[in-house]
Amino acid sequence: MSLRTRMGLVAGVAVALAVVGVATVVYAGTRSELRGQVDRALEGRIRGFNRPPIPPGLPRGVGRLIRPFPLLPRFREHAPRESAPPFGGPVEAVELIAPSGTVVVQRPGISRIPPDGGARRIAASGSGSAFEDRHVNGVHLRVLTVGLGPAGAVEVARPLTEVDNALQRQLVLTLLVGAAGIALAALLGVAIARTALAPITRFTRRTESLTRNPDPSERLDVEGRDELARLAQSFNATLDALERSVEAQRNLVADASHELRTPIATLRANLQLLENIDQLSPEDRAGLRRDMLDELDDLTALVGDVVELARGAQPGVAVDDVRLDEVVEEAVGRARRAATDIAFVADLEPTVVRGQADRMVRAVSNLLDNARKWSPPGGTVEVGLRDGVLEVRDHGPGFDEDDLPHVFDRFYRAAAARDMPGSGLGLAIVRQAAEAHGGSVEAANAPGGGAVLRVSFGRVAPPAERADDSYVRLTAAKPAS
Repeated sequence: MSLRTRMGLVAGVAVALAVVGVATVVYAGTRSELRGQVDRALEGRIRGFNRPPIPPGLPRGVGRLIRPFPLLPRFREHAPRESAPPFGGPVEAVELIAPSGTVVVQRPGISRIPPDGGARRIAASGSGSAFEDRHVNGVHLRVLTVGLGPAGAVEVARPLTEVDNALQRQLVLTLLVGAAGIALAALLGVAIARTALAPITRFTRRTESLTRNPDPSERLDVEGRDELARLAQSFNATLDALERSVEAQRNLVADASHELRTPIATLRANLQLLENIDQLSPEDRAGLRRDMLDELDDLTALVGDVVELARGAQPGVAVDDVRLDEVVEEAVGRARRAATDIAFVADLEPTVVRGQADRMVRAVSNLLDNARKWSPPGGTVEVGLRDGVLEVRDHGPGFDEDDLPHVFDRFYRAAAARDMPGSGLGLAIVRQAAEAHGGSVEAANAPGGGAVLRVSFGRVAPPAERADDSYVRLTAAKPAS
């Protein structure tokens, strides 16, 4: 069942419930009012009786008992006719019921109302009153019985034929109007649902078209400021992110392909030289082997960097509490052993961060390798860790102002670095690792010369959490960059 049909059915059911509720209230109110009018008329009839003459033939004493009560008005005949006409219209039937339960006086010309158990009890006690519905000779009556004390009770009845007919007509009319209203509400609900869901239909068709023919550059049309417009904006934002991701992957593949051409071409040339190895001197053979090994190392490092970047900016599942100060301390130790002519000065604050240990190791190593590469012989690299921010400063030439915005871009190499070894991916890996942990990177020129790089790896655990000795302690070797 479609959403449009469900909305139409919901609208129809809602209107049906409203119609039933209103019809019930109106019917009950009309019935109460009409029957109330009949009841008030019966009560008024009782109050409006005149003092009757004493009917002849009654036992002595009964007339004395009933004379003080205003009862039957102006009876001309006190005995019922042999064939009384049936009930009908607004004419009341009036009867006097003796304490014994027998009808002693009946209004002439009206069919007799047989007293029931309730009327006999009121007549026997001579007190109380009661309304009740009865059916006599197929006629629906409203009967009021009022006690007369020692005289028994008086019973007044009026047909409810007019009331029942009016209520039946109202019920039929209400059912017809209600059915028409429900049908109209269902049709209008379907029409309104169709109009309201038209933007969603267009949205669905557009997304299905994009699914069949993926094109991240396509966007949905945004109209208005309602929820559907916000949904379209959210979808467009998703497409923006998808387009950026696809474009980044394409650029990565294109740049990697370009960077791989040089070592592969060099290896190919060296392999061709191997065909004439007998014509080479021992020194040339040794140099050829060294060149091939260097090219293979560069190629291995480049492939590793590309694989690292292809992991994306989202962290994986291997997340743990990491002592970042220990990671930096071990990386500084490896850098000192690799560059004995450069001094590394570390000032590290105990720091615990949540993340992937291997990515942090690679990022810190790349930072130190970059500082070592740009430091002059005998220079100093200053490493500091405060409030979760790792700062690495060298005393080299620093960055050109034009290069600062692109320091962390993939495959970007400044003009002064094009003759140096490397692929231009080291700092890009640093930024990706930082962003994967919710952190950030920053590059600047330090006062007094040199470059300074600052990196954070997301939330830092408060001091109360640093007392635990179960944090990860890393001894992984520095990856090649």
